[in-house]
Amino acid sequence: MTDLSLEYLVQEPKIKTDKTPLILLIHGYGSNKEDLFSFASELPQQALVVSVQAPIALPFGGYAWYSISFDADENKFSDPDEGKDSVQKLNVFLDEIIEKYKVDTNNIFLTGFSQGAILSYAFSFTFPEKVQHVVALSGYFNHDFLIEKPIKNKVDYFISHGTVDQVIPIDWARKAPEFLTSIGVDNTYKEYPVGHGIHPNNFYEFKDWILKRI
Repeated sequence: MTDLSLEYLVQEPKIKTDKTPLILLIHGYGSNKEDLFSFASELPQQALVVSVQAPIALPFGGYAWYSISFDADENKFSDPDEGKDSVQKLNVFLDEIIEKYKVDTNNIFLTGFSQGAILSYAFSFTFPEKVQHVVALSGYFNHDFLIEKPIKNKVDYFISHGTVDQVIPIDWARKAPEFLTSIGVDNTYKEYPVGHGIHPNNFYEFKDWILKRI
């Protein structure tokens, strides 16, 4: 849909309640709104599920939340200004979704994969009052995307990573739960025998984590 500031797909709640939780799906680099939406039908039926598309168009139909570049030694760099800008755009979009669909602002889940997970971390520390739960799949915590030094928030996090991830090293991922724990933030961390993807057990475990908080 294109009626809001970012393109998106939506699955209306199949079980109506007085207060509708929101699960916002945030895809990774080079993907699009269709990707994570493929498992929307398996998510809790009382939630509004929205899959949002990143603003930066890439070749071959992909999109990104921020650019990634490589130097002569193949070291990878993320664009921090574009990352911060996408956090702001996501904030505007979230406000639009809340207004349009009248979701429960006290039960919002950000569920991001890879770049979407990195953006979810950044969003939750930039606007900690606007999100209660983060599912960070195959990502890492990028301090360069923050406007201010991160401090303790009331968000809780489900973090997972593949032990043989060839895109984002697992050592990067492990730093997130260590950091969150060090500042007293609730988190659950899981590892799975998979590369840069979502293991079936991973899906069922984060779905169960969400169900307990709906």
